[in-house]
Amino acid sequence: MSLSIEELWKMKDFKPNDSQREAILYVDGPLFLAAGPGSGKTRVLLWRTLNLIVFHQVDPQEIFLSTFTEKAAFQLKEGLIALLGLVTNKTGKPYDISKMSIGTVHSICQKLISDRRLSNDGHRAHPPVLLDELDQYFHVYREHWPEMIKHAGFKEIEDANRAVNLYLKNGNNGSRHEATTNAISFFNRMSEELVRPAHLRTKDESLIQISKMYDYYLNSLGANRKIRSTDFSLLQQAAYESLTKSENGHKIFRHVIIDEYQDTNAIQEKIYFHLAKGSQNICIVGDDDQALYRFRGATVENFVEFEERCKSYIKAKPRRIDLDINYRSRKRIVDFYTSFMDRNDWKKDDGKGFHRIADKKIKAKSTDKEPSVAVSSFLEPELVYEEIAAFTKKLITSKRVSDPNQIAFLFPSLKTKKAAGLKAALENVGLSVYAPRAGTFVEVEEAVAMFGLFAKILGRPERTQRRGNLANFFVLIDAYESKAEELMKSDDALKEYVKDKQKELDLIGADYDALMNYAKRKKIDLKTEFKWDPMVRDILRIGTLSERARKIIQSKAFENIIKKREVAKQPFPVQYIFNRMTSVDWSVLDLFYQLCGFKHFRKMFDLAERGSDEGPICNLGLISQYLARFMEKYATVITAGYLSEKKFVNSFFTSYLYALFRLGESEYEDADDPFPKGRIPFLTIHQAKGLEFPVVVLGSVFKTERKASQVEHIVRECLKKEGEPLDRISVFDNMRTFYVALSRPKNLLIIPRYKGTKGASPVFKEIFAEDRLPTLKEIDIKALPQAVDDHEDLGKVYSYTGDYLLFQKCPRQYMVFRKYGFVPSRSQTMFFGSLVHKTIEDLHYFLIQQRESQKV
Repeated sequence: MSLSIEELWKMKDFKPNDSQREAILYVDGPLFLAAGPGSGKTRVLLWRTLNLIVFHQVDPQEIFLSTFTEKAAFQLKEGLIALLGLVTNKTGKPYDISKMSIGTVHSICQKLISDRRLSNDGHRAHPPVLLDELDQYFHVYREHWPEMIKHAGFKEIEDANRAVNLYLKNGNNGSRHEATTNAISFFNRMSEELVRPAHLRTKDESLIQISKMYDYYLNSLGANRKIRSTDFSLLQQAAYESLTKSENGHKIFRHVIIDEYQDTNAIQEKIYFHLAKGSQNICIVGDDDQALYRFRGATVENFVEFEERCKSYIKAKPRRIDLDINYRSRKRIVDFYTSFMDRNDWKKDDGKGFHRIADKKIKAKSTDKEPSVAVSSFLEPELVYEEIAAFTKKLITSKRVSDPNQIAFLFPSLKTKKAAGLKAALENVGLSVYAPRAGTFVEVEEAVAMFGLFAKILGRPERTQRRGNLANFFVLIDAYESKAEELMKSDDALKEYVKDKQKELDLIGADYDALMNYAKRKKIDLKTEFKWDPMVRDILRIGTLSERARKIIQSKAFENIIKKREVAKQPFPVQYIFNRMTSVDWSVLDLFYQLCGFKHFRKMFDLAERGSDEGPICNLGLISQYLARFMEKYATVITAGYLSEKKFVNSFFTSYLYALFRLGESEYEDADDPFPKGRIPFLTIHQAKGLEFPVVVLGSVFKTERKASQVEHIVRECLKKEGEPLDRISVFDNMRTFYVALSRPKNLLIIPRYKGTKGASPVFKEIFAEDRLPTLKEIDIKALPQAVDDHEDLGKVYSYTGDYLLFQKCPRQYMVFRKYGFVPSRSQTMFFGSLVHKTIEDLHYFLIQQRESQKV
């Protein structure tokens, strides 16, 4: 049967406005969508993609759809599957998007590198192993820093640290941690700009040294490795090189669609235009007023100047359509944030044009003219905190919101006195707060309890420093132990469990000492080959050896393995045998799950299951993820040798957890549901981008105007790169940051007025001086609209095996692993399944190639 897109819209109760309709139906040629907040751009992208597949017979494999976050990609993919399923039900025609390039630019770049369509001989290239931000940090800080600075000509590590910090951040300290993060920032920017060290034409000695460090870093990713590694920035560079080397690089996609284009960087722009070079069908969507990622190399000019760049790259002028109707917010909120941006001077220095798309006008769908933007009284901060907390409490008790998580407090940074003050004020009136960026992950209550018990069982590091970050970390470890002792006092079963684990570790420790004494007495080098005869007989004569160790060495299976290796002339070293005899049969993840069975942690699972508080279980899920990362980076098996001389303790606490502490790794953030029920979310404005809430409190209206970074100066000077004036960058970025915050609320926006030298940024002082906004005391809570959960349902697809059967087997297990992201303690089978799938696919393709060649 025939079907029209209008019929589908009617079935889904979607009534596009004129601009949305035009954008969805526009098919041929470049398209420039300037989309304001709440304008339904995600829905437009979804329907436009469906229109191409269903009504223009575009193969999903020929569509490139890039979004900024995993959450947005997931929503689009699930929504597209659901809508295509609806079409199939009506027409009987099936659609398969399993091979469609949809996701973040990084995930799609990984696919591009191994895409056979880009291969001249039809073989699949092996993509490099991707290092995320934490992996990249450990790669530089832990594995290569001494060699890296030596390659650059530095003799002492502290001298190198100071030189890097001084040049890249104007910091006068010898912190290796800061030097590492500063160097990584420089490396990433050079990669994003497609710059190799040899390209830097400079006589600046400091820059020459740091570029040598970058050169070493590039080599380290492939040196002495069977499998090449890469970081996020270099991954994009590798994808671009694959495209440009291939004869088909500009032919494999008929349509290239990019969301959040204002946050793209230089290398991404090159990738997108190269992909669209053949068809000229490039569609970009974005809002320059919401450009927040300059610190990651994003260049807002890519969006603002898209029309001119389109003409330059693909020789075509794009059709511009403005998605300018806001469906999210009440009228006065929209009027407020649009007028907010007009208060800044966006003109270029030469007077020719603007650093912003100045002719766009955002309009509210709402005609409600009742007050929806309010300010606090102009008081000392502590009194403002109390006033806002009391008003928040009234919103909840009066049922203007159905859950506390519908009221969001947004901040430029959560590590401020204002964030702490508001959090304390809310807790004083009995409200719980969820603040994933307020502190570090290792300081949240769940981590303190879990790692405290780890310290009791596995041991804790010795205090080595009285000042600085490490001293503060030791204070945290003290808090870990105190919390563990408190839990053990209140739970006798937990206390006995800890004692049993300690005894088990003491036992393998004593066995290890006995074995080491035996080796010393016999003058056995631990690296030498282990010979079953006569070593086993000698070991069994050790009088102090435990029954446990004796059973292991006398095991028939163990004997067979050792003798097979001897026959194959691949014998185990003595050290391996000693480790095998003195290892426990549980990992740190196993220990984590065993501890979760005790009442303190079990209550957290019960709270989530009842739907009353998801915060604790979310953080427990994140603990499991970080423990899995530790096992990948350091060790999977816990042996007595690893525990001896506090080697394990130092690896786990003063290396791994201390790195998380310094890096400021934050609490759990769920890409699908970022604000757990029962708690008021405290979010950075960056976190809130793309989200919406019935009520928003802009917790701080002050943001420091900072000088442009040294890296930005280097890029401009060395590459002769143009951009926004360096002396105005901070003003522009601050305006955009606050704009994002002001455009999040649906029903009510609350702005505090603090007395003090840093009470407000100039633009807010100007607004407050006009005295036009009602105060909280003048807002009639009963007159506010009732918060409705009208989250746009793009559709969701559930797997029979992955969802239905798992839920049927155990609802709580489904909740833990599928919803909250807990990592199973035995996950090797997942990797094996993925490996088998790829191998079968490669064999299938090989057979097809053979048949084709035989036909010829």
